[in-house]
Amino acid sequence: MHGELDALSRIAEWLEEIGLDVRWEVIEGSTAMAGITIDSGVLVIDAAALDHPGDLLHEAGHLAVVTGAARAEITGSTGSDGGLEMAAIAWSYAALRHLSLHPTVVFHEDGYRGGSSALIENFSAGRYLGVPLLQWLGLTVDAGRALELGIDAYPHMVKWVVA
Repeated sequence: MHGELDALSRIAEWLEEIGLDVRWEVIEGSTAMAGITIDSGVLVIDAAALDHPGDLLHEAGHLAVVTGAARAEITGSTGSDGGLEMAAIAWSYAALRHLSLHPTVVFHEDGYRGGSSALIENFSAGRYLGVPLLQWLGLTVDAGRALELGIDAYPHMVKWVVA
């Protein structure tokens, strides 16, 4: 558990560094992801109830890919938009790479409806889902565009949060 708390603290600190707000408190009632909820765009973490620290990166990904105004309107669920779900998955993979975390921190066996190992396999092989939306949002670039611009391609991020 000590390693998980270290990862959680590291993730939460980094999220604040990139401009996403985090608050620590006891969460009453059930949530979509154990120990995490969103309150007016703020990630609320109940460390005692959290099952997987990497879930915080996934939920942060949902907030990072919408405008600040839209972010401030999100409370509870981030919705069911499939495109934004793929963008959050791609964002969380880039984040775990940036933080030098193992892919299973985010793509753990309890998540993604049993598809975590397939996600790890695809991302590890350079088959990146969700990147076109991240690129459209101005957060990253694909390999072709990176060559044109002379910058690193995804999973490198040009910026982490939509303004």
